[in-house]
Amino acid sequence: MKIGFVGLGKMGGNMAERLLNDGHEVVVYNLTRPEIETAVSKGAEGSDSLSDLISKLPERKIVWLMVPSGGPVDENINGLKSLMKSGDIIIDGGNSYWKRTRERGEELAAIGINFIDCGTSGGVWGLKNGYSLMTGGSKEAVEYIYPVFKSLAPEGGYTYCGESGAGHYVKMVHNGIEYGMMQAYAEGFEIIKTSPYNIDVEKVASGWMHGSVVQSWLLELAVKAFREDPGLGSIKGYVEDSGEGRWTVEAAIEQNVPAHVITTSLFTRFESRQQDSFAMKVLAALRNQFGGHRVIKDK
Repeated sequence: MKIGFVGLGKMGGNMAERLLNDGHEVVVYNLTRPEIETAVSKGAEGSDSLSDLISKLPERKIVWLMVPSGGPVDENINGLKSLMKSGDIIIDGGNSYWKRTRERGEELAAIGINFIDCGTSGGVWGLKNGYSLMTGGSKEAVEYIYPVFKSLAPEGGYTYCGESGAGHYVKMVHNGIEYGMMQAYAEGFEIIKTSPYNIDVEKVASGWMHGSVVQSWLLELAVKAFREDPGLGSIKGYVEDSGEGRWTVEAAIEQNVPAHVITTSLFTRFESRQQDSFAMKVLAALRNQFGGHRVIKDK
């Protein structure tokens, strides 16, 4: 198929390359030129604007957006609406908030344009291993562009989740689960690291990759990190969150679902960003007040 691809960042560039490697024609656009030139060197057709990109696509146009959630998605949709016609397809492959996705789907459906939400997992390894894809939107439009999904996903890695917003909803929960898994690994390795034994965490993690119940791709990445930087001495324990964990917790609250692990893992990320938490100072002060426990004074 011939498809337009907007956004050539760490994932977008690799996704465009994977499509090219599987015989698709890809017209690319990015806000900065070097990424376009890199994609062109790998076989893509470059464009200078959204209108230029659209002019190079066939009768039924398909445009995949791989841009940050929020404003950038809206800006690109607004730019494309006047350039596309009824029956054309826009795909949002980023981590957009599912409620906003549903609204965008309704807005575009009113003018006849199909809006497909595609939760995309695989990170920087997706070029080699493929991407787990979770889609929502018009089933006819999804089936029409299935060859694109088939090329991007490994065998068994593509799932149609339902109507508009369902793909991004499933990807949101996927990332919430990921938060909890990462937190469990982090706590477990810290317990091992602080044990009375001089245990090599890299060797333990590597051993767990063979036959253990807790083996996973995340564990494989932990092994890689430990090998590259034993003790992780060069890394500061400051952990960002990109939104999906918060949205998962919000959904759990709205749906009355107890989500202890995901919620705690999200709050732990917040805690990692505090150099000297006021809450921890309050705890220390209270222990001193009721029990006379020692407090460490600021210098």
